[in-house]
Amino acid sequence: MKNVNTRREFIRNATIISAAFALAPSMACSTTKPVGTLTIAPQTYPSAHGFAQEPLGYGYNALQPYIDAETLKIHFSKHHSGYVEKLNKVVFAHESMMGKSLEELLQSVSKLPNDIQASIRNNGGGHWNHTFFWKCMTPKQNTQANTALIKEIEKKWGSVEGFKKAFEDAGKNRFGSGWVWLIKTKKGLAISSTPNQDNPLMDVAEMNGKPLLAIDVWEHAYYLKYQNNRGEYLSNFWNVVDWEKVSERYIA
Repeated sequence: MKNVNTRREFIRNATIISAAFALAPSMACSTTKPVGTLTIAPQTYPSAHGFAQEPLGYGYNALQPYIDAETLKIHFSKHHSGYVEKLNKVVFAHESMMGKSLEELLQSVSKLPNDIQASIRNNGGGHWNHTFFWKCMTPKQNTQANTALIKEIEKKWGSVEGFKKAFEDAGKNRFGSGWVWLIKTKKGLAISSTPNQDNPLMDVAEMNGKPLLAIDVWEHAYYLKYQNNRGEYLSNFWNVVDWEKVSERYIA
């Protein structure tokens, strides 16, 4: 009975924490400086608190006009926080998941018990993907990729513009909801696309690699501003990409 009460108390607290992010965007976005490390540190599941949604790192209006404030607010405080809340509930309900990092869960998602595999894949993936996505963007203008990354991009796609076109095409051709990634593999750079909340870390992904850049092509990421024009959303994305962080991920 004590364990049951402890679990209920945790879920109640996790719900309160998630609601706080949703209802207090000023607290989540109190700084104009990006927070956190350049790569996402492994998030170990603490028994008392659960996985946490990091502050966005910039205001909801900071990426306008390319990403509108209302879309970013709903995306961060509703969609992302929802994934965190659901992830904490399912992991806390299975003691075998306790103490494992999110990366560990995703990298071996196909080996998880069948009754929670889909939830970890969707909600764990949703949490990781969005945390990464926010850090791919910046209010800073005209950030530049470093020489090493530019050379690799030109080697693979002929030019930076050639890469951008291939990346946008991957986004346009992703049927339904999903993500597009620039990844670093053992063979070099590659563009991959994943459905739903899958990502290149997962052992179920068609192509594995280290994520360097990502864009969310779920409709909730762009529909308020762009309606069904996913192509315009993709082309405007380059105006907010943080190439400095992408470059540092490449070098790391």
